[in-house]
Amino acid sequence: MNDSTGHPLYDTLLHDALHAHVRESGGEAAVAGLAGLADGALRVARRRQRLARAGFGLVAAGASPRAHVVQPATGDGTGKAAPIALLPVTSSVEHACSEGSGGYTVPATATRPAFCVHADRARGMTDVRVASAKAEKSTADGTWQVEVTLGPADRTRFAALTGSLADAPAPRNGFAIVIDGKLWGNPFVTSSITGGRLDVVGAHVGDLTDATAHDLARRLDPGK
Repeated sequence: MNDSTGHPLYDTLLHDALHAHVRESGGEAAVAGLAGLADGALRVARRRQRLARAGFGLVAAGASPRAHVVQPATGDGTGKAAPIALLPVTSSVEHACSEGSGGYTVPATATRPAFCVHADRARGMTDVRVASAKAEKSTADGTWQVEVTLGPADRTRFAALTGSLADAPAPRNGFAIVIDGKLWGNPFVTSSITGGRLDVVGAHVGDLTDATAHDLARRLDPGK
């Protein structure tokens, strides 16, 4: 059912009717007061129309106003966590990857050249669903990162994987963190990581912002 009181023509007719009524009622003070109320009512009605057209709701008396926050999409839209892959690095060269090479390009920055990182999916961990992920600021340098915690089974596999890389020469002592087909990190290891935790900082340290870190944490852990 349509609400006729929200129509601009209705509000204008109501305003004019109120003015006609107060003119007929007599009494200058009363007329001025009621006419002012009529004018105020019309202004409020027109403001409501503008807000409605702009997509804002009205807050009922006594209710607490709530900001409308658009959250970034999580996972694949099904509520499932986005998978993560942890892959041993086989090579890293100073240029962008050529099309079809299967590598991951680390974009150039103002101070660093582009790199092409290749990784071994057969030896790596793929389709890993993390136990938890949270965005936080590094206590060391204040940059944003996402702390990822692995489940018990993946923790054991990750300890074995990093242990096998620790004594390899660079760059094969590192692993690629791949999410949604994109490289999100390329850390090096010096010993087996047994705690089941790793930090995702982006292709370069400092890549993540407050917003992108929280977005990534929600994609990895939709329960956030």
